[in-house]
Amino acid sequence: MKVFKFGGASVKDASSVKNVASILQSYHTDSVVVVISAMGKSTNALEQIIDCISSKQGNCTALLANLKQFHLDIVYNLDMPSALSLINDIENLFLELECMTEHGFEGQTSDYIYDQIIGFGELLSTKIVSSYLLSAGIKNQWVDSRNFILTNGRYRDARIRWAETEHMIAQRLKPLAQRNLIITQGFIGKGPAGETTSLGREGSDYSAAIFAYSLNAESVTIWKDVAGLMNADPRKFEEATLIDHISYTDTIELAYYGASVIHPKTMQPLQSKKIPLYVKSFLNPVHNGTCINQDAPELDIPCFIHKDNQTLLQCKTRDFTFIVEDQVSQIMAVLAKHSFRVAIMQNSALSFSVAGDGKGNLDAMVLELDKLGFETQSHSGLQLLTVYNSSMLPKQFANAKILVQQNTNKSAHYLF
Repeated sequence: MKVFKFGGASVKDASSVKNVASILQSYHTDSVVVVISAMGKSTNALEQIIDCISSKQGNCTALLANLKQFHLDIVYNLDMPSALSLINDIENLFLELECMTEHGFEGQTSDYIYDQIIGFGELLSTKIVSSYLLSAGIKNQWVDSRNFILTNGRYRDARIRWAETEHMIAQRLKPLAQRNLIITQGFIGKGPAGETTSLGREGSDYSAAIFAYSLNAESVTIWKDVAGLMNADPRKFEEATLIDHISYTDTIELAYYGASVIHPKTMQPLQSKKIPLYVKSFLNPVHNGTCINQDAPELDIPCFIHKDNQTLLQCKTRDFTFIVEDQVSQIMAVLAKHSFRVAIMQNSALSFSVAGDGKGNLDAMVLELDKLGFETQSHSGLQLLTVYNSSMLPKQFANAKILVQQNTNKSAHYLF
């Protein structure tokens, strides 16, 4: 049994859906579970709708109409002999969405609202792909991943209830997958009360790993618009090269520091059962891509991970006392509350500094730290470069002004 994951770029339009069908046709003799993301930029469009609902500003009806038309245009361009049933499914999903946006969220938190809406992108994309495959003669079964991936009630970053999830997938999904190609959604699960939860942005990779773990799959393949896992972003580094073979450990390190190809949570369930992960190009499916498993040789080339829009927070005590463990714990609790993802941290006798993705409310975070007795300075719009397996700066950063530098035995971090 294999698990495939196709991201939004692989199903962004009708020709892309046809390409996915061509790839799946070449695996028609295998048992495959296919995890699919929302089409193109649908998730971004749904986030605009969520913002419209939460702020009660803007025209939600127009945003929904545009998103519906985007999906209907793909259906029309697929030119299926009979698309009436599919169009009815799309209309029903949007009717449900419209009812939710108008009446369903009085008194609910913004995170709850987010999770009830955001998964519609995956529901729509999988309905379209499944229907097109059937029209092309590729037998498949559409299933709702929320019936199998069970989570706690933590919205926007749900935790898996592993024992229940593994049981449901092994006992209920596996027999179906042994008979049919399975089409299902990434990114979403079901909470304790039956509500929709999400696994975090880019969580479809994680969904694929969850299915693979629970099915004891022979492999997972993530189909991307790149040749495989690169040692750097080729859009930023001219000499970026493909990594043919890499270990779980090295991949986890690169993912933690922000490599965009693999979701950070994806590797752990695969590593625990020694399930290899392949990263391949849907534009060139015959190419080998990258293999990630336990047998990879030690990585012998430097890797460069560059991240924009980083924030540096520097906390000091007002009375010039030392920063001690319980104060660090207080600071980290505030960062976690506001979803500040820490990339690096440093402390001295009188200060504690962190840098990372400041996607939460920075002003609210600083105010809360102020109430705890810290004098806090923030610096936004910074760049973080992680050099893995080397300590040498690339030439384009040679003259950059370094604000924070941190070195370990295998990596070096530079904040500019």
